[in-house]
Amino acid sequence: MRLFIILSLITLFATVAAAQTPKPSPTPKTDEQERVRVFTEEVRLPVVATDAGGHYDAALQADEVLVLEDGEPQQIRSIQHLPTNVLLLLDVGNTLGLKDTNLTRTLATRVIGSLHPEDRIAVMQFATRPELLQGWTTDRAALAKILEPKGKLIAGKNSRLTDAIAAASAQFKDTPPGTRHIVLVTDGVETPGSRTSLSEAIKQLNSVQVTVHVISYTALSRTTLQANNKVVRGGDGVQRDGNPASNPVANGDPTLPPGATRTPVFKIGSIDTDVAMRRKKKEYERATKDAEQKLTEIAQDSGGRIIISETPENLLAQADSITRDIGAQYVITYRPTRPLSVAKPGEYRRVEVASRRVGLYLRSRKGYVVPAQE
Repeated sequence: MRLFIILSLITLFATVAAAQTPKPSPTPKTDEQERVRVFTEEVRLPVVATDAGGHYDAALQADEVLVLEDGEPQQIRSIQHLPTNVLLLLDVGNTLGLKDTNLTRTLATRVIGSLHPEDRIAVMQFATRPELLQGWTTDRAALAKILEPKGKLIAGKNSRLTDAIAAASAQFKDTPPGTRHIVLVTDGVETPGSRTSLSEAIKQLNSVQVTVHVISYTALSRTTLQANNKVVRGGDGVQRDGNPASNPVANGDPTLPPGATRTPVFKIGSIDTDVAMRRKKKEYERATKDAEQKLTEIAQDSGGRIIISETPENLLAQADSITRDIGAQYVITYRPTRPLSVAKPGEYRRVEVASRRVGLYLRSRKGYVVPAQE
């Protein structure tokens, strides 16, 4: 009986103590704990749809399009025509003076003038480093001010394209997938010293799924270079007065000693340029051919196109075709049969798009990098 009373008193004291002891406050949840990992199982694929004449097809239907991902047919959920985000990436590096900043300005202005009023546009120039001149806007007056002759577009010495591509890709992180475009005006020749490799720059392009359209200076630069680099060889090596009117033999002036002239002389048939400069120009010419192939691959792989011409007039005339392509683009949405959640980090998936209707022509990117989980 006594033992029972003692145990009862101990239990009573423990209960009272527990009631009087304040309960510890719950550990506040950190942002990391509250963050829910969500993976959007949806792919938004930009597709250009045109008729046989290259005009925008305004009546595209889901049953007229076949989408294959890694060879497997996909079920299309929607097809939309959306306002786009277009970044003008302008190469103003001009080591040999072959890229005309005024022509670049005119090309950019022409592209802007042909886009739809609701399309958002940004402008970035690059030489030694990329520089964002105008963030996303629909204000055409602000864009015109950037590109006016005394605006912010200024030529530089170097041309570091890969750094510029990486910087341009970063501008699309807050824009909807399927509406991302870069219009790149460049010769594609890379000046040493870039922080980003070409493979890394292309990887970043793929990660944001941007369509790249290129207006290439390659052929125009080669034509200009060849026209300005003619070397005349041969001749008798005799020095003659550059101004026949002051030649004592030609004008019968006996007061000057034999061989004397009143103006500088030149050697007929032996005009040559500096050897180092000629070598540099040859290297540049070869570099433009390599760059042309590189730029073509970048454009085609992303679903865009490249414009190459030997004259400024043709470049300007063809610039409108780029804006027609952008305006003819749909955004196709599908849920991949193989879930994105099972993809490995940085996994690349091949995409093919085919038309099921006669007279309908489709073009899209050749694949995409599975986005990282958030």
